[in-house]
Amino acid sequence: MDNYKVLEIKRSVFDDNDRQAELLRNELKKEQTFLLNLMSSPGSGKTTTVLRTIEALKDEMTIGILEADIDSDVDARTVSGTGTKVIQLHTGGMCHLDAGMTRQGLLGLGTADVDLTILENVGNLVCPAEFDTGAVKNAMILSVPEGDDKPLKYPLMFSIVDVLLINKIDAVDYFDFDFEAVKARVTKLNPAIRVIPISAKTGTGIDEWADWLRNEVRIWNGN
Repeated sequence: MDNYKVLEIKRSVFDDNDRQAELLRNELKKEQTFLLNLMSSPGSGKTTTVLRTIEALKDEMTIGILEADIDSDVDARTVSGTGTKVIQLHTGGMCHLDAGMTRQGLLGLGTADVDLTILENVGNLVCPAEFDTGAVKNAMILSVPEGDDKPLKYPLMFSIVDVLLINKIDAVDYFDFDFEAVKARVTKLNPAIRVIPISAKTGTGIDEWADWLRNEVRIWNGN
């Protein structure tokens, strides 16, 4: 008989995080605060999309933003220019946020009077997909310049999100990007996924995206 134990550390970490995430969701439900986890690669247009989202919904609901980065406060400074409540989260080299980090961010932000909180997660398509942040819904951005093969390379990310924003459609003439191929690939991974083409630069598609968010917030609040 072997005289040692095998500890499944990764499984233990995930199990504990999942419990913390569910607790956080229950707390947000009581506060009637909707938390959206927004993920993507660096440079996909997350912050510009966040700015467009604020512009579309600021007159209807109170919005708070959590900006997560390994370092710098560039994004928080940009968002603060809109007058929206925002806090910058430095992950200290970690490539994702988990439920505990998200909770710290929400406490720092203060959500008592916030209807919609958007967590702009650290930019990559691997680690953030593995950790439940406690968000009500997950969204991701795939930009046209990244190519239509990303669902084949990063299937987990596309399988766990509720909505996929295909950004930078204003640049589609300059890239070999097949919308129908992307839709087919992500639907195979995730039959319930909603796909919304947008251009955060021009505003195209933002109304549809805002409508989706507006409806999800309404459902979460029982309205």
